[in-house]
Amino acid sequence: MVKPVEPVTLPEAPSHRFWDRKNSILFATNAALCTADFVVTRNNLHNGGQELNPFTRVFAGSTTGLALNFAGEAVGVVGVSYLFHKTGHHKLERAVSLLNIGSSAAAVTFDVVQH
Repeated sequence: MVKPVEPVTLPEAPSHRFWDRKNSILFATNAALCTADFVVTRNNLHNGGQELNPFTRVFAGSTTGLALNFAGEAVGVVGVSYLFHKTGHHKLERAVSLLNIGSSAAAVTFDVVQH
């Protein structure tokens, strides 16, 4: 005999406010490292170095362009995190910041060690 299957409701993923303490710390850290990346990249370029990131290289011709690139990067991280937050992907929401923090920290470290 076949029994009908009853639908199972899954518990909702734990939600949080977007500007909670963890995100605030992640976004502040991200902004600080984007700023540090801008400073060391600008110094590197002014001392005859070259930008290794092909996307950033487009903006490396002027300080304003370079600053806009790094500011856009920081704002973009918040935007993508918000998109993940609104769609309920809270682990990805935080992963975006962590990925960019790691990338910026590696770039700053590389530039500082090279010079």
